[in-house]
Amino acid sequence: MATFLYKLGRLTFRRRRFVALIWVALLAVAGVGMATASTDTSNSFSIPGTEAQRAFDLLEQRNPGTSADGATARVVFKAPEGEKVTDPANKSEISGIVKELESGSEQIASVADPFQKQAVSQDGSTAYISVGYEVSSMELTEETREALTGAAEDARSGGMKVEIGGDALQVMPHTGTAEVIGVAIAAVVLVITFGSLVAAGLSLLTALIGVAIGVGTITALADVLDLGSTTAILATMIGIAVGIDYALFIVSRYRAELAEGREHEEAAGRAVGTAGSAVVFAGLTVVIALAGLSVVNIPMLTKMGLAAAGAVAVAVVIALTLVPAALGFAGRRVMGRKARKAAEAEKSPEAKPNMGTRWARFVLRKPVWVLLVGVLGLGVIAVPAASLEMGLPDDGAQSESTTQRQAYDMLSDGFGPGFNGPLMTVVDTKNSSDGKAAVARVSEEIESIGVVAVAPATFNKAGDTATIVVIPKDRPSSAATEEVVHSIRDAGQDIKSDTGADVLVTGATAMNIDFSQKMNDALLPYLALVVGLAFLLLMLVFRSVLVPLKAALGFLLSVVAALGAVVAVFQWGWLGSLFGVEQTGPIMSMMPIFMVGVVFGLAMDYEVFLVTRMREAYVHGESPGQAIVTGFKHGARVVTAAAVIMIAVFSGFIGSSEQMIKMIGFSLAVAVLFDAFVVRMAIVPAVLALLGKRAWWLPRWLDRALPDVDVEGEKLQKRLTDDSASEQGPGDGGEGDRELARV
Repeated sequence: MATFLYKLGRLTFRRRRFVALIWVALLAVAGVGMATASTDTSNSFSIPGTEAQRAFDLLEQRNPGTSADGATARVVFKAPEGEKVTDPANKSEISGIVKELESGSEQIASVADPFQKQAVSQDGSTAYISVGYEVSSMELTEETREALTGAAEDARSGGMKVEIGGDALQVMPHTGTAEVIGVAIAAVVLVITFGSLVAAGLSLLTALIGVAIGVGTITALADVLDLGSTTAILATMIGIAVGIDYALFIVSRYRAELAEGREHEEAAGRAVGTAGSAVVFAGLTVVIALAGLSVVNIPMLTKMGLAAAGAVAVAVVIALTLVPAALGFAGRRVMGRKARKAAEAEKSPEAKPNMGTRWARFVLRKPVWVLLVGVLGLGVIAVPAASLEMGLPDDGAQSESTTQRQAYDMLSDGFGPGFNGPLMTVVDTKNSSDGKAAVARVSEEIESIGVVAVAPATFNKAGDTATIVVIPKDRPSSAATEEVVHSIRDAGQDIKSDTGADVLVTGATAMNIDFSQKMNDALLPYLALVVGLAFLLLMLVFRSVLVPLKAALGFLLSVVAALGAVVAVFQWGWLGSLFGVEQTGPIMSMMPIFMVGVVFGLAMDYEVFLVTRMREAYVHGESPGQAIVTGFKHGARVVTAAAVIMIAVFSGFIGSSEQMIKMIGFSLAVAVLFDAFVVRMAIVPAVLALLGKRAWWLPRWLDRALPDVDVEGEKLQKRLTDDSASEQGPGDGGEGDRELARV
């Protein structure tokens, strides 16, 4: 592989104008496709195989047009102090709002008058209008949302306090500000790392071109492939991350080759042949991690993972072709004055060792202590992970300044916390001899469980399906509400065996519970798939059994520690005020799998780039200890810069007002911090130092069975040396070290 990539690097460097033209054309095509694509993206959310989804599908089949899984809103009214919502003036105002909502949008499915549906609190201070829509919250038009907020504003003018809850006002979070901040910090870090504006700008430009092509293609195909708007957000975040990383490593190796006295084209070839090999395998680990999200069997996650994996593949190809081409345009400016002086200083026998070298030598002197401190430190941070509770945050986790949170609190005060998460029990009586009796028994069983209210059953026109709205006692995300859902389902099993009626529990709360359970069930298979495939891939890269094993175990340690930190902050509330956490609660269900997928890919990036340089030095004759020092001498600064950039990008999301976005940003930033600086920079060299030559052991039979991909460039080095020797004549006079100038 190294030889092929060496040729590719030289070819793209030499044909840089043609390569640049191709990528500009692809960027233009993606841009045109993005500009002409339909603006309507799919945001449907289904969870195949769950009871909640089966109930939604049954309602859609038996009672079409009810839009059981459509968006909902609750317009909550609170009368002024000393008044009631049933007072004539207030009642008239609320009735007027009901009519205004009914005629406010074509997407409205139903509007429930609180005075007809008993949606008035016992003390008369609070009432709410339930609004149902024909489409999901992400498919609501701006006009529909404006009609909803406008109606609430009209009611406020009458003196009542009016807030809006439900998911109708839920919009896809805009992350543009966070991305701009992340890119700005990345630019600063790159300038500091390279000491050259040209090198920093080149890395950023190529990464952004890759992201633009990837996201543009996703947007252009969104309507055809039924992709949601979240898909582009994930692809953007991952694309920026790996795009900058891969360009950073190629440019760094190119500069190192120039510092060794290589010609520009030769330096580009060697950079792509060595660092490029690491980029290919690092990219493959990210692709595996993201594509592996399909094992969860949730269509939305599968599409997000595959689209993001495609963006990573584009970043890899960009790094292998456009980056060396751009280096050809940059010339010597890619070095910068300070960088050239530093390179000359490093050649000097009296050159001072850099920070990476000094740290590696320290670890080699005290590997046991470094290993113990690293493992025990992460182990202590991981302790809270044992108390992990998964769920989906409700409006109670929103900022207190939002209308959703205020509506949530008003409903809790007026009716009880359970009114924020009603359950919908669906009874299929098609196979029952006495459907009405079966439904009556279901209502009795639910009442015996202990809930606030059980609404009268509502049958469809055919009379074979009934829905019963149940109000639990506790808030939607509580363990008590989850227990109510399980109790109804358990009782439904007995009812089905006795009467033939099938009892299903659905609604947003039940759907969240089923989603959490499905994510929990998929975590271990996903881990096994991703870690297993990556283990085989790393075995190919490093020609070792113990190095990939150590890489996988170190990753698991950093992920569990990151989960512990997330639980401590977002579930327990430790340092919550520092990160803007106003309401503690369960950890978002998809967080563990999402974090595993993203962080595993980035962690293996750092592992491959750092340890590949060690392997390269070891293969070329250095002792195991000296190979560790060499790896850190050339790789520590670059890996540190890459990790700082990623932490900055992810930390930008912590400032979001959305609890879920805040949680994602915090978890990814902390996970990269732990993995890059504790696992890769401390635990990895300590373990390698203790293992010595055994770290690179591979059974002979396995060595013969595995294909030799030559990531470290041993065959390439041999070929270049042989070609150089064959070209050296008796009168070459010192030109014997010159490499072959042709491909």
